[in-house]
Amino acid sequence: MDPKLLELLVCPVSKTPLQYKRDLNELWSVASRLAYAIDDGIPVLVPDEARPLSDQELQN
Repeated sequence: MDPKLLELLVCPVSKTPLQYKRDLNELWSVASRLAYAIDDGIPVLVPDEARPLSDQELQN
């Protein structure tokens, strides 16, 4: 993930910055508790396609 692109991206729901989780190939929004997939290097920032984050994931 390009660091400059990551600086520009925000969660479409909460409008807060996203955290890149390299090992999962996802972008996380802690504020909205959603994980957005990255498909072939392209972030899929569609809330309906995002995965909900569990309490356990958010604690790590």
